[in-house]
Amino acid sequence: MKPWHAILRGKGWSQGDFLLPLLGEVATTTPPVRQKPFWSENGEMLAVVDTGPLYAAVDADDQDHTRCLQALEAPALRLFIPALVVAEATYLIGSRLGPKVEGAFLSSLATFDVEAPSPTDWPRIAELVEKYADFPLGGTDASVIALAERLGTDVIITLDRRHFGAIRPAHSLAWRLLPE
Repeated sequence: MKPWHAILRGKGWSQGDFLLPLLGEVATTTPPVRQKPFWSENGEMLAVVDTGPLYAAVDADDQDHTRCLQALEAPALRLFIPALVVAEATYLIGSRLGPKVEGAFLSSLATFDVEAPSPTDWPRIAELVEKYADFPLGGTDASVIALAERLGTDVIITLDRRHFGAIRPAHSLAWRLLPE
């Protein structure tokens, strides 16, 4: 069980047995090539996490708290959190919920795969920021995309459907965005 319940303020939550339905495969004449399989060796689907769901999971008063917590606790997902997302989430949690909650959040990250951008991610992050300047797409969101592409997954846990829904992955037809 992942430690989100330990950092929540307000109402308690107990993990139930659930599995979020994922979108089915999209038929195509030329299947996308994946650099790496998007399933881990033990059968978990790889997913990259954006800032919004992390914040919502920590703040029990957030309107998206329950559905984000369920997505983050889904046993079939192996979560990867970009380091830039951690920085953004930490700032939001600390400034809105206080240093105790921020500290508990940081402690909980020890059980997750937190990934710094690789040297090859930086040019892709810059390319995305420049290409989608009209959004604007910032470096943090671009780092989510770059990490997902590097991992070969099309699953992103985000509340930001406007940005992620408009960007086509380099390695597949579309993103599968959770929670639904």
